[in-house]
Amino acid sequence: MSRDQIREVWLEYEHLAEGSDDEENDFCNVAATLEDGRRYAFNVWTYRFLATAESECRASGEHLAGLYLPAPDLFVRNLKRQTIERALADWLDRQGRFPDHLECDLDDL
Repeated sequence: MSRDQIREVWLEYEHLAEGSDDEENDFCNVAATLEDGRRYAFNVWTYRFLATAESECRASGEHLAGLYLPAPDLFVRNLKRQTIERALADWLDRQGRFPDHLECDLDDL
């Protein structure tokens, strides 16, 4: 069990005037602040959004017409707050920490 605990989870879509209506086929930016003040930023995609992103790249020609896609930091079933909070807490519990490259300053967000 990890000694680090999450104090706060910030979801970008909660601060936008318009959000997606499809919480199972979209992506969002997330910040998790630990009790000790360290903050981590995540690009989170749903499983369904992977297919959508690949299809959009095929149509636009981006990423060699969908031949590859840069991976997000986390895949989840849906973008509900509870899902993301549970996933992050489980990741932290199982791994003991988040990857260093995801740590950020408040000014970075």
